[in-house]
Amino acid sequence: MSDMGAFRDAVTAWAAGGPGERAQELAARLSVRVAVLLEGASDVAAVNALAESRGRNLADDGVCVLSIGGAMSVGRYARLLGAPGLGLRLTGLCDEAERPYYARGFAQARAAEQDFFVCAADLEDELIRALGVTRMEELVRAEGELRALRTFLRQPAQQGRSPERQFRRFLGTKKGRKIRYGRVLVEALTPGRVPAPLDGLLSSL
Repeated sequence: MSDMGAFRDAVTAWAAGGPGERAQELAARLSVRVAVLLEGASDVAAVNALAESRGRNLADDGVCVLSIGGAMSVGRYARLLGAPGLGLRLTGLCDEAERPYYARGFAQARAAEQDFFVCAADLEDELIRALGVTRMEELVRAEGELRALRTFLRQPAQQGRSPERQFRRFLGTKKGRKIRYGRVLVEALTPGRVPAPLDGLLSSL
Protein backbone atom coordinates (compact mmCIF):
# COMPACT_ATOMS: atom_id res chain seq x y z
CA MET A 1 0.00 0.00 0.00
CA SER A 2 1.25 3.50 -0.83
CA ASP A 3 1.76 6.06 1.91
CA MET A 4 -1.20 8.06 0.58
CA GLY A 5 -3.26 4.88 0.62
CA ALA A 6 -2.36 4.45 4.28
CA PHE A 7 -3.44 8.04 4.92
CA ARG A 8 -6.78 7.41 3.19
CA ASP A 9 -7.36 4.32 5.32
CA ALA A 10 -6.45 6.22 8.47
CA VAL A 11 -8.87 9.03 7.60
CA THR A 12 -11.66 6.54 6.85
CA ALA A 13 -11.11 4.85 10.22
CA TRP A 14 -11.06 8.24 11.93
CA ALA A 15 -14.32 9.29 10.24
CA ALA A 16 -15.88 6.02 11.44
CA GLY A 17 -15.14 7.01 15.04
CA GLY A 18 -11.63 5.67 15.52
CA PRO A 19 -8.62 7.61 16.78
CA GLY A 20 -7.15 10.35 14.60
CA GLU A 21 -3.52 10.22 15.62
CA ARG A 22 -2.44 8.02 12.69
CA ALA A 23 -4.10 10.31 10.14
CA GLN A 24 -2.55 13.38 11.77
CA GLU A 25 0.93 11.83 11.78
CA LEU A 26 0.69 10.76 8.12
CA ALA A 27 -0.71 14.11 7.01
CA ALA A 28 2.32 15.87 8.45
CA ARG A 29 4.84 13.35 7.17
CA LEU A 30 3.41 13.28 3.63
CA SER A 31 2.85 17.05 3.45
CA VAL A 32 -0.79 16.52 2.47
CA ARG A 33 -2.25 19.87 1.43
CA VAL A 34 -5.54 19.09 -0.34
CA ALA A 35 -8.38 16.64 0.34
CA VAL A 36 -10.68 15.82 -2.59
CA LEU A 37 -13.99 14.58 -1.19
CA LEU A 38 -15.85 12.33 -3.65
CA GLU A 39 -19.12 10.49 -3.16
CA GLY A 40 -17.94 7.06 -4.27
CA ALA A 41 -15.20 4.81 -5.59
CA SER A 42 -16.22 5.26 -9.24
CA ASP A 43 -15.61 9.00 -8.90
CA VAL A 44 -12.17 8.28 -7.42
CA ALA A 45 -11.37 6.02 -10.39
CA ALA A 46 -12.39 8.74 -12.84
CA VAL A 47 -10.40 11.51 -11.14
CA ASN A 48 -7.29 9.35 -10.88
CA ALA A 49 -7.59 8.29 -14.53
CA LEU A 50 -7.84 11.89 -15.72
CA ALA A 51 -4.87 12.90 -13.57
CA GLU A 52 -2.77 10.08 -15.00
CA SER A 53 -3.76 11.00 -18.56
CA ARG A 54 -2.37 14.48 -17.90
CA GLY A 55 0.85 13.22 -16.36
CA ARG A 56 -0.14 14.17 -12.82
CA ASN A 57 0.76 12.17 -9.72
CA LEU A 58 -1.68 13.60 -7.22
CA ALA A 59 -0.14 11.85 -4.22
CA ASP A 60 3.24 13.38 -5.04
CA ASP A 61 1.52 16.77 -5.21
CA GLY A 62 0.14 16.32 -1.68
CA VAL A 63 -3.40 15.67 -2.91
CA CYS A 64 -5.49 12.96 -1.26
CA VAL A 65 -8.47 11.72 -3.30
CA LEU A 66 -11.06 10.18 -0.97
CA SER A 67 -14.28 8.22 -1.36
CA ILE A 68 -16.47 9.32 1.54
CA GLY A 69 -19.17 6.69 0.99
CA GLY A 70 -22.01 9.04 0.08
CA ALA A 71 -22.74 12.76 0.23
CA MET A 72 -24.30 12.60 3.68
CA SER A 73 -20.83 11.91 5.10
CA VAL A 74 -19.28 15.06 3.67
CA GLY A 75 -19.76 17.13 6.83
CA ARG A 76 -17.91 14.65 9.00
CA TYR A 77 -14.96 14.39 6.59
CA ALA A 78 -14.88 18.16 6.06
CA ARG A 79 -14.67 18.83 9.80
CA LEU A 80 -11.84 16.33 10.26
CA LEU A 81 -9.81 17.42 7.24
CA GLY A 82 -10.67 21.10 6.83
CA ALA A 83 -10.03 24.14 9.01
CA PRO A 84 -11.51 22.64 12.23
CA GLY A 85 -9.24 19.57 11.91
CA LEU A 86 -6.11 19.01 9.84
CA GLY A 87 -6.38 22.35 8.08
CA LEU A 88 -6.25 20.94 4.53
CA ARG A 89 -7.74 22.75 1.57
CA LEU A 90 -10.99 21.04 0.66
CA THR A 91 -12.47 20.45 -2.75
CA GLY A 92 -14.70 17.79 -4.25
CA LEU A 93 -17.23 16.69 -6.82
CA CYS A 94 -20.87 15.87 -6.22
CA ASP A 95 -24.19 15.28 -7.96
CA GLU A 96 -26.61 18.19 -8.31
CA ALA A 97 -29.08 16.49 -5.97
CA GLU A 98 -26.40 16.28 -3.27
CA ARG A 99 -25.23 19.89 -3.54
CA PRO A 100 -26.95 20.92 -0.26
CA TYR A 101 -24.96 18.33 1.71
CA TYR A 102 -21.70 19.58 0.26
CA ALA A 103 -22.61 23.24 0.71
CA ARG A 104 -23.50 22.70 4.36
CA GLY A 105 -20.49 20.48 5.07
CA PHE A 106 -18.04 22.87 3.43
CA ALA A 107 -19.57 25.86 5.23
CA GLN A 108 -19.20 24.09 8.59
CA ALA A 109 -15.52 23.52 7.78
CA ARG A 110 -15.12 27.18 6.75
CA ALA A 111 -14.61 26.27 3.09
CA ALA A 112 -16.45 28.08 0.29
CA GLU A 113 -19.19 26.51 -1.83
CA GLN A 114 -17.31 27.45 -5.01
CA ASP A 115 -14.50 25.16 -3.86
CA PHE A 116 -16.39 22.06 -5.05
CA PHE A 117 -17.74 21.10 -8.46
CA VAL A 118 -21.23 19.87 -9.35
CA CYS A 119 -22.35 17.38 -12.02
CA ALA A 120 -25.75 17.93 -13.66
CA ALA A 121 -27.01 14.49 -12.65
CA ASP A 122 -23.92 12.52 -11.73
CA LEU A 123 -20.44 11.93 -13.12
CA GLU A 124 -21.51 8.88 -15.15
CA ASP A 125 -24.17 11.00 -16.85
CA GLU A 126 -21.57 13.67 -17.66
CA LEU A 127 -19.20 11.10 -19.15
CA ILE A 128 -21.87 9.32 -21.17
CA ARG A 129 -23.05 12.59 -22.71
CA ALA A 130 -19.46 13.62 -23.46
CA LEU A 131 -18.71 10.33 -25.24
CA GLY A 132 -22.01 9.83 -27.04
CA VAL A 133 -24.11 6.71 -27.53
CA THR A 134 -22.08 5.20 -30.38
CA ARG A 135 -18.79 5.48 -28.51
CA MET A 136 -20.39 4.09 -25.35
CA GLU A 137 -21.50 0.98 -27.23
CA GLU A 138 -17.99 0.57 -28.65
CA LEU A 139 -16.53 0.72 -25.14
CA VAL A 140 -19.02 -1.78 -23.76
CA ARG A 141 -18.15 -4.12 -26.64
CA ALA A 142 -14.42 -3.68 -25.96
CA GLU A 143 -15.06 -4.61 -22.32
CA GLY A 144 -16.78 -7.83 -23.42
CA GLU A 145 -20.19 -6.79 -22.13
CA LEU A 146 -22.19 -6.11 -25.28
CA ARG A 147 -24.27 -9.25 -24.75
CA ALA A 148 -25.02 -8.22 -21.17
CA LEU A 149 -26.02 -4.76 -22.40
CA ARG A 150 -28.39 -6.12 -25.01
CA THR A 151 -30.01 -8.42 -22.46
CA PHE A 152 -30.40 -5.46 -20.12
CA LEU A 153 -31.97 -3.30 -22.85
CA ARG A 154 -34.68 -5.91 -23.45
CA GLN A 155 -36.01 -5.43 -19.93
CA PRO A 156 -39.47 -3.77 -19.87
CA ALA A 157 -38.24 -1.10 -17.46
CA GLN A 158 -35.77 0.16 -20.07
CA GLN A 159 -38.33 0.67 -22.81
CA GLY A 160 -38.95 4.34 -23.55
CA ARG A 161 -35.84 5.54 -21.72
CA SER A 162 -33.26 7.55 -23.62
CA PRO A 163 -30.08 5.67 -24.59
CA GLU A 164 -28.10 7.90 -22.22
CA ARG A 165 -30.32 6.94 -19.27
CA GLN A 166 -30.12 3.28 -20.28
CA PHE A 167 -26.32 3.33 -20.26
CA ARG A 168 -26.29 5.13 -16.93
CA ARG A 169 -28.55 2.51 -15.39
CA PHE A 170 -26.55 -0.33 -16.97
CA LEU A 171 -23.36 0.84 -15.26
CA GLY A 172 -25.02 0.44 -11.89
CA THR A 173 -26.48 -3.04 -12.36
CA LYS A 174 -23.40 -5.08 -11.42
CA LYS A 175 -21.10 -4.69 -8.44
CA GLY A 176 -17.82 -3.06 -9.41
CA ARG A 177 -18.98 -2.07 -12.90
CA LYS A 178 -19.28 1.65 -12.14
CA ILE A 179 -15.78 1.69 -10.68
CA ARG A 180 -14.29 -0.08 -13.70
CA TYR A 181 -16.07 2.15 -16.18
CA GLY A 182 -15.11 5.25 -14.21
CA ARG A 183 -11.61 4.67 -15.54
CA VAL A 184 -12.63 3.23 -18.94
CA LEU A 185 -14.83 6.19 -19.86
CA VAL A 186 -12.31 8.82 -18.81
CA GLU A 187 -9.51 7.10 -20.72
CA ALA A 188 -11.72 7.19 -23.84
CA LEU A 189 -12.27 10.95 -23.71
CA THR A 190 -10.56 13.21 -26.20
CA PRO A 191 -8.92 16.27 -24.60
CA GLY A 192 -11.65 18.67 -25.65
CA ARG A 193 -14.50 16.47 -24.38
CA VAL A 194 -13.71 16.26 -20.67
CA PRO A 195 -16.87 17.22 -18.72
CA ALA A 196 -16.55 20.69 -17.19
CA PRO A 197 -16.97 19.63 -13.53
CA LEU A 198 -14.26 16.97 -13.81
CA ASP A 199 -11.95 19.24 -15.78
CA GLY A 200 -12.48 22.06 -13.31
CA LEU A 201 -11.75 19.85 -10.35
CA LEU A 202 -8.45 18.59 -11.71
CA SER A 203 -7.38 22.03 -12.90
CA SER A 204 -7.93 23.36 -9.38
CA LEU A 205 -5.50 20.90 -7.79
